[in-house]
Formats: sequence, C-alpha cells, structure tokens
Amino acid sequence: MDRINSIIDSINAFAWGPPMLGILGVTGLLLTLGLVFMPWRKVGYGFRLLFDKNQAVGEGEVKPFNALMTALSATVGTGNIAGVATAIALGGPGAIFYMWLIALFGMATKYAEAVCAVTYREGDATGKYVGGPMYYLRNGVGEFAPELGK
Repeated sequence: MDRINSIIDSINAFAWGPPMLGILGVTGLLLTLGLVFMPWRKVGYGFRLLFDKNQAVGEGEVKPFNALMTALSATVGTGNIAGVATAIALGGPGAIFYMWLIALFGMATKYAEAVCAVTYREGDATGKYVGGPMYYLRNGVGEFAPELGK
C-alpha cells in the first residue's frame, strides 16, 4: 500500500506542481493577449451593467446580478478560502502578490470558460437552458477531439 501511495504522490506532485502552474499561467496570458486585454478593459462596463436597474430579461436570459451570484457560487468554495489561507501561512505575504498576478491572467481563462458555456448551452425537455463543461466539451471541442466530447 505504501508503494501505491508513493506512486500516487509522485503523479500528484508532477500534475499539480510547477508544470500545471506554467500551463495555467501561459494559457491565461495567451487568452488575455488573444482577447486584447478585454477582461481588464471592460471591468467598468461590467459593474455598470451589474447595477443597472432598467434591464429587461427575455426568454433564456438571466439578469447580470443573478449570473454573477451563480458564477461566484460555483467558483468560490471552501477550497478557495482554505487555499488562500494556506498559501499565506506557508508562503508568507509574498503569496498574495503571486495570487493577484495569476488572477489578472486567470480572468481571461474564466471569461473564455463562461463564453463557451453560454455558446454551447442547450434547452432541455422542460424548456430551461442547461450548459457547462459537459456541453461545450461535447458540442464545441467534440468535433475536433471526439474522445473528449463523449
């Protein structure tokens, strides 16, 4: 059993260590450049839209505030809270700088994920819209990599 744990620990250290940090950072940087810094440029517009009281919501649409709350509930969890506390405890105050730095580029990754979820969403039998990774992997990425879209 110790041998199996050792193998799993080695795979885990590789998969979630520096290589994954590099992949996430480079992906965020490329998306930020590809979107021409759109997540940064449109922050003001997003806040204006978020607090606009005169919004008509049509079929299949969600008010921006409701969309934000749904996205936050799916994104911020105990892992994020405990992860930040652990990073500061282990890395000191300098960890905050690196979390902010990666967050600036992570915004583009989150934006791309949200756009894919909305673009490839479907209506279910009751007429409600459903979407998420399982839908954009099947409907979007599935045509290029069918093994991912099963």
